[in-house]
Amino acid sequence: MSAQPRIALVHDWLTGMRGGEKALEVLCERYPKATLFTLFHARGQVSAQIERLRPRRSVVQWLPMARRYYRQYLPLFPFVIEQFDLDAYDLVISTSHCAAKSVVVPGRGRHLCYCHSPMRYAWDQYSAYFGPERLGRLRSRAVRPLVAALARWDARTAGRVDRFVANSRHVARRIGRYYNRRAAVVYPPVDTAFYHPDDTTPGDYFLMVSALVPYKRIDVAIQACEMLGARLRIVGQGPEHARLRSLAGDQVEFLGRLPDEQVRAQYRSAAAVLLPGEEDFGIAPVEAQACGRPVVALARGGALETVEPGVSGILVAQDTPEAFADGLEAARRTPFDPAAIRTRALRFSRERFAAAIEAHIQETLGAPAEAVRW
Repeated sequence: MSAQPRIALVHDWLTGMRGGEKALEVLCERYPKATLFTLFHARGQVSAQIERLRPRRSVVQWLPMARRYYRQYLPLFPFVIEQFDLDAYDLVISTSHCAAKSVVVPGRGRHLCYCHSPMRYAWDQYSAYFGPERLGRLRSRAVRPLVAALARWDARTAGRVDRFVANSRHVARRIGRYYNRRAAVVYPPVDTAFYHPDDTTPGDYFLMVSALVPYKRIDVAIQACEMLGARLRIVGQGPEHARLRSLAGDQVEFLGRLPDEQVRAQYRSAAAVLLPGEEDFGIAPVEAQACGRPVVALARGGALETVEPGVSGILVAQDTPEAFADGLEAARRTPFDPAAIRTRALRFSRERFAAAIEAHIQETLGAPAEAVRW
């Protein structure tokens, strides 16, 4: 292996700065000479550090209406992701929740996958995306064979990865279940220097910062707040926007995508931040905690690793509006200490992520061929 390995970064798509993109941003900062590949890139929607690498895009970029409907081209992703030419690279780092981990790496190269999740819609969240209540009975039945084929492809191509690093223990278990592979755990980066408390007095509204997609269960948050007569603000965009608006009453505000400074201001003045869906990790709740604000979260998935009940938030046992309404009421009554909440978030700083992921990268590069694969 050369002293200065040629590095390729592969990311599913670049359409906003969510948790996956914030991990990618750190990698782009550490490897400014790397080549970045992605299925689709919406210019101006990601940070300057990512844009600076001038992402190389797939054919999906030029398909009809791709900017709005790129997710609809999911059946093409297995073919398209395999077309990236990575023969010139010694190390490939994929940051993957869909197809990026399935790139074809040359035999002499190494492949580390920072996995945010095995393909959600192909495995345990099929119903949330393609169930009868979403597509209707006939369409759901018609889609099932296609999604089953995607699941088989997703599992089969896990062998293209030399080392998996998961973004939570929850995801590491899913990697073991669906890919039959081991995975180290490195929590995603949270900019705890940027997200910090100030002297803002918290308001009386609850907050969600989220992509508007089915598995986030924003409908549960809307219904729970309606039961309490509580205000809810929702920051984010996504394909669920129209459906969620149809459910929402006058107490719900859709703020769309906001600059980071405005998101931080929303965190600081919220009564609590909500996480009603099962998250792989959940970056927004940790950003909220870095600002000293508590979280009301479903007691599943990544929230079990980021929220300490009674200290930094409330964990809700069931994903029903009634249970979440009870959780919101409990949060209102609990005298949370902002300093203690922030202390929890400091475990997820950018510096800790950078040091931990770099250690795995160097180990992957330096290990003998027979020892690199877990």
